[in-house]
Amino acid sequence: MDLTSLSIDAARSAVQERKTTALALAEAHYARIQKEDGQIGAFLTLSKDRALEQADRIDRMAAEGKQLPPLGGVPVGIKDVMSTRGVRTTAGSKILENYVPPYDCTAVARMEAAGAVVLGKMNCDEFAMGSSNENSAYHPVRNPRDLSRVPGGSSGGSAASVAADMAVVTLGSDTGGSIRQPASFCGVVGLMPTYGRVSRYGLIAFASSLDHIGPLAKTVKDAAIVLRTIAGRDAMDSTSAEVPVPDYVAELAKPVRGMKVGVAREYFGEGLDDEVRQAVELAIDQLRGLSCEIVPVSLPHTPYAIPTYYLIATAEASANLARYDGVRYTVRARGVKTLAEMYRRTRDEGFGAEVKRRIMLGTYALSAGYYDAYYLKAQKVRTLLTRDFDEAFQKVEAIVTPTSPTPAFRLGEKSNDPLAMYLADIYTVTADLAGIPGISIPCGKTKEKLPIGLQILGKHFDESTILRLAHAYEQAA
Repeated sequence: MDLTSLSIDAARSAVQERKTTALALAEAHYARIQKEDGQIGAFLTLSKDRALEQADRIDRMAAEGKQLPPLGGVPVGIKDVMSTRGVRTTAGSKILENYVPPYDCTAVARMEAAGAVVLGKMNCDEFAMGSSNENSAYHPVRNPRDLSRVPGGSSGGSAASVAADMAVVTLGSDTGGSIRQPASFCGVVGLMPTYGRVSRYGLIAFASSLDHIGPLAKTVKDAAIVLRTIAGRDAMDSTSAEVPVPDYVAELAKPVRGMKVGVAREYFGEGLDDEVRQAVELAIDQLRGLSCEIVPVSLPHTPYAIPTYYLIATAEASANLARYDGVRYTVRARGVKTLAEMYRRTRDEGFGAEVKRRIMLGTYALSAGYYDAYYLKAQKVRTLLTRDFDEAFQKVEAIVTPTSPTPAFRLGEKSNDPLAMYLADIYTVTADLAGIPGISIPCGKTKEKLPIGLQILGKHFDESTILRLAHAYEQAA
């Protein structure tokens, strides 16, 4: 049995039935990390002591004949923007190089309570700001499908580790596409839940009204199991919603026959790679073959999504990152003589170029005389984008689109062109702005064997429908 290629159910069952142990599973994944990660770069910190302690606890439960929890013994990775008690958490930034949190992110705590074995922390773009994982202050992540290409960002380490069998599932965060776009580039499943479905407590903030936590997995069912584990109200996060959490795994078995699926012409225009278009159109035909009704819909404000996103996200980032000043938990510049110099040099030395760019853009958008012209106007357009989806969902139950306009691009290809990099998220930012759930699933490959992703968007708090449709497509394809 190849211990690194198992699904959640297979891994848990193998431990439960004593065919293997949680300790053996963890050790097999650490051996895989040692073998593969030198060239991929998906991990920033390993938490071996914590992992083996949890594995030992799970093995004792299995030996005593106790029923294992849903993730019992399953090796997982955590994006390095989520706090982990006693384990270094850097957010991919030099300014937090030595930060060790005293508490766990709620999503991490729920994963461990369900029996997950946390292998370590995943590399990411600094403060989750990027679309290629080249903005990490430590080293870029390479795509396991083609080491000359990016894995997507900002959850590149989370996606790459699943694709390379270095973890069964991982947690990522999505602010403008940072779960779904890496999932598309690496050929795995990436799920962004509705805003408020999963607690953000312990997530290092980028843009507070846009940040989501969600799973990256090998299968839709694995994503459903993780979402069932981490979803639900949390008293520590006032934005987490008091909405019942369904059994997402049970929902997968429901039929999709007769489901109305929307296709928006705005997502198939200029800039869409021909091979991506063909793969997505073939996937739509396959959904039609599953007896889904394909319905044309319009999302007319889509062209304004990128400028709207990059005004709101940068404005919120400039406010959130003001706390990193060298006073408390960050690295502090040496040899300074005044408080003002300490602030200035700490932030200059600690933040990377992309983070500085976004802080400056956001500070400008919020400054006196420009607030109404930029930030306030962007919030109004955000309302229009949300209204587009509300109207479309009166006609359909889900909307399918490409996840990304292109397959994975080469390392360095867009590094000197921020606008080209930002446009990599053109099909994903709309869902973050509207707060709706979205999932990316593999739907084919290019002639160069690069994965292509199909994105499915759903109504607020209706993850069940998009998971059901994604599972039906996955089984058929």
